Amino acid sequence: MKESIHEERKTEDMTAKERFESAKEIYASYGVDVEAAIEKCMEAPVALHCWQGDDVTGFDHDGPLTGGIQTTGNYPGKAKTPEELMQDMDKALSLMPGKKKLNLHACYAIFEPGEFVDRDRIEPKHFAKWVAFAKERNMGIDFNPTFFSHDKVKDGLTLSSPDEGTRKFWIDHGKACIRISQYFAEETGVPCVMNIWTGDGYKDIPADRMGPRMRYKEAIEEILSEPFDRDKVKPCVESKVFGIGVEAYTVGSAEFTLSFAATHEGCLPLMDNGHYHPTEVVSDKIPALLCFYPEIALHITRPIRWDSDHVVLFDDETKEMAKEIVRCDGLDRVYMALDYFDASINRVSAWAMGFRSWQKALLTAMCTPNEALKKLQDENRMTELMVEQEAVKTLPFGDVWNEYCQRCGVPSDREFYAEVKKYEDEVQLKRNA
Repeated sequence: MKESIHEERKTEDMTAKERFESAKEIYASYGVDVEAAIEKCMEAPVALHCWQGDDVTGFDHDGPLTGGIQTTGNYPGKAKTPEELMQDMDKALSLMPGKKKLNLHACYAIFEPGEFVDRDRIEPKHFAKWVAFAKERNMGIDFNPTFFSHDKVKDGLTLSSPDEGTRKFWIDHGKACIRISQYFAEETGVPCVMNIWTGDGYKDIPADRMGPRMRYKEAIEEILSEPFDRDKVKPCVESKVFGIGVEAYTVGSAEFTLSFAATHEGCLPLMDNGHYHPTEVVSDKIPALLCFYPEIALHITRPIRWDSDHVVLFDDETKEMAKEIVRCDGLDRVYMALDYFDASINRVSAWAMGFRSWQKALLTAMCTPNEALKKLQDENRMTELMVEQEAVKTLPFGDVWNEYCQRCGVPSDREFYAEVKKYEDEVQLKRNA
């Protein structure tokens, strides 16, 4: 017992650098090159969603959220202007290690004083300030047409509406977003992932399931007929199992979006891990899709019983998704983006926590002896595989993570909240004064 206590105190007296060097040696005994993992993780881009900072409000409407989306909570300090949102995002970025992209929704267009155009007529110039923001921070930009929270959503439908005028408005919106995505890619030099998602569906059992999907298919095809450079713009279709007010039927189901992407060249499937039945896991779907698609896209959230968009944590499924991307050699084939919104806690902290959690998951996956574990499986040494998989779980990853944060110039886990609280007191709370 005395020797055990002595060893614990000795460990406590070690510096962070010494602990990291010790951790490196332990990982090396498993065949893991920690230095290579750190360098690799630093270069894996992850898109940060702008809509966490203002509860998915945007700047082109004053009405409530619609389309199956709901944000809960009323934590003080919400950003209400483009300047405040960018200021908050800057603070969050300073707390995040790794390489970032910016992910925008079309409703975040920035108009000049006295100017307004509807979503079917937005232009690249309405996002010029976002481009300047991204270029100054060496970030690419991803984009999302906004098919919700608008009075042209008729009877809960957009691209699948039986009303031709409604469909045309939203098709024109999608085409405008294609042009804006091309602009983003040309300005930043980074491909733009443009994701098409709608909340179209019905609250109760429909009489016609195929009709809305045929209209949806034809509408997306018309959007994608807009000319664009396929090396610069990566259009995606995102599925969903249900939403608030559309519990019985959603037009863009998993089967629909996967089939559409498979049959339309250059269109990617996008999986949001909150958009499936509770017993389904996206970690298992990632390697399945990578068998067939050259590229896929991923929206990372934390569902609790349903698509509740909780802040991403370093939990089991988050780790499994990252593990599958890494061990399938998919970092260059999977476009990764965060997607959640929590208005019940500090929004800068929510941004930072979610991004840091995904970075932890990626780095953990890169510090896993994947090839050695695969070999055990292929040789049917399943008992040994189980033993090794369990042993890997208790490797000293925390010391590697702290070193990673230090090299990226961001605070450690125990330090970053102090930065959030200081910013809240000095900036965010004064907005409500």
